[in-house]
Amino acid sequence: MRIIFWGTPEYSLASLNILIKSKHEVIAVVSQPDRKRSRGNKLISSPVKSIAEQESIKIYTPETIRGNIPFINELKSLSCDLFIVIAYGKILPKEILEIPKFGSWNAHASLLPRWRGAAPVQWSLMKGDEFTGVGIMKMNEGLDTGDILLEEIIKIDENDNLNTLTEKLSILSAKLLLNATSLLEENIKKNTNSKLTKQNNLEREITYARMIEKSDYKVDWDDEAIEISRKIKALYPRANTTFRDKNLKIIKIKVLNCDGINYEKYRLMVNCSDPGIILAVIENEGIVISTKTDPIILLEAKLEGKNISSKKQLIQQLKPSVGEFLSD
Repeated sequence: MRIIFWGTPEYSLASLNILIKSKHEVIAVVSQPDRKRSRGNKLISSPVKSIAEQESIKIYTPETIRGNIPFINELKSLSCDLFIVIAYGKILPKEILEIPKFGSWNAHASLLPRWRGAAPVQWSLMKGDEFTGVGIMKMNEGLDTGDILLEEIIKIDENDNLNTLTEKLSILSAKLLLNATSLLEENIKKNTNSKLTKQNNLEREITYARMIEKSDYKVDWDDEAIEISRKIKALYPRANTTFRDKNLKIIKIKVLNCDGINYEKYRLMVNCSDPGIILAVIENEGIVISTKTDPIILLEAKLEGKNISSKKQLIQQLKPSVGEFLSD
């Protein structure tokens, strides 16, 4: 199968690498243009472009794709069997989706139609989903509305954060995309069609995973402790608060819910305290902070201008006082 691969971030690399090593031929890669990604304003290639360069694969990085006639004509000239799209970063219009002989296919990191859109991994963690997965979808003009060819479900572990869950889903996407291309090739040889599943037959709630905005990263201490914990995992490592007028990125916390440990006194303190107050400093462990419900203990953080620190080092670095406020 002659494949054109569309992708941009590191998340896409497992899928690109597995297709390069397969019996299929990746004849070109389409990725986002080089961007200024460092303090020196140096133009940096996307991870997908970098791999394509190493493998001597033809690369396209158009600034625009909709109505880009020269680019569209170039794609048509390549006689491509499949487009494989994973985290490219732009919605492909119908005039492009219809170019390959056997369709355009996307690996989407959710259990569709739940979490259609740009940030499915973040929102599955933010909302406390028990399961997620990857679906291989035939693309159409809608926002992740295509029919499903293959799907695999995985459990979200209690300790999963954005990094760990993204890595799991990236590897799963690669596996399913390889299975999908082989299945499609087999169907072509046998002149048959795989049965696709329409999303409205899956009997799942339709939800949308909008892009994460700057305001989302702020921790609201008026939220329930479980919601704060989910946000920190979902936006790892960028959820933040303000401590003494400096940005404090919250890397790791624990909800003190009295599960076999005598933290009852901190819960009682929450009942007579406003959210976001330092209730206690536990030596060699962390900083207890009030929320709308149970208190949390801050275990690991990064203060503006400092390195990440944890437990004893964190306490020494922040020098917190009981009764101090943290703000959003």
